[in-house]
Amino acid sequence: MAEINPQAVHDEMVAIAYEAGRMILAANPADLDTGTKLNSVDIVTEADQAVEKMVSTRLANSFPSFSFMGEETYKPGMKLGPEPTFVVDPIDGTTNFIHSFPNACISLGLAVERSPAVGVIYNPWQDLLFTAIKGKGAYMTRIKGTTPQKLPLAKSPRPLQGIGTSLIAIEWGSGRDGPNFELKTDVFKKLAASRETGGSMVQSLRSLGSAALNTAAVAAGQLDAYWEGGCWAWDVCAGWCILTEAGGRMVSGNPGNWEPELESRVYLAVRGAPTGQTELVEEFWKVVGDRKMDYSV
Repeated sequence: MAEINPQAVHDEMVAIAYEAGRMILAANPADLDTGTKLNSVDIVTEADQAVEKMVSTRLANSFPSFSFMGEETYKPGMKLGPEPTFVVDPIDGTTNFIHSFPNACISLGLAVERSPAVGVIYNPWQDLLFTAIKGKGAYMTRIKGTTPQKLPLAKSPRPLQGIGTSLIAIEWGSGRDGPNFELKTDVFKKLAASRETGGSMVQSLRSLGSAALNTAAVAAGQLDAYWEGGCWAWDVCAGWCILTEAGGRMVSGNPGNWEPELESRVYLAVRGAPTGQTELVEEFWKVVGDRKMDYSV
């Protein structure tokens, strides 16, 4: 197993994130070649590929014994091993990016023994940086050079008091048909509908368009929970580390699994709170019911 200096990894990942941010801001989405993968909403651009190449090159030079898994170089069947592995999404929120909607980021994670160990998320449009090292807490820096704020942002986080008082993040995903999509839309409806009609009537639903930024917002305490199916390890690795270091918890989006694997593809992130985490998870799982999302290939 390669020797790991988590602080050195963190510092290099932060420097890379800022460089990636400059590249992303310099790109003009209207001038980029844009392609699709699964369908018309599963998009890749020249910028995604250029950023990932820069990231993988710098990380390989700095940590040559570590492995690398990136969204744009992923091949079907690739799996995380126990060795230290960088897990990278060069632009999480590509649809936002190509529309110049300022809510996308680079997500840089380090997994060790298939578990998140270091996480860095950077939204260059807002100059918003989230970072964490396992066992050392999570932080948010609003503008480069300013003092990082420890997460969660609230000094005394409010208890979680159930779904009905919660602000919850969701995403439509790129799969827009079939049983997974039907389950998603059914749960969305149940979450939003009034209690008189059998719903949970959450305070509201949000879609930031980026799994990493959704998870970071839960870590910060700005969202109470985030439910997702269809993500990949590079979408959640960095955010997972930041979430847990901020006192939050990641469980399966499918009922019953309190300890999901990093590559499980179905997640429920819940913010840190003095009480109510377990109860909110169990209440959410009741909304999902007996059906389960299945993204096995």
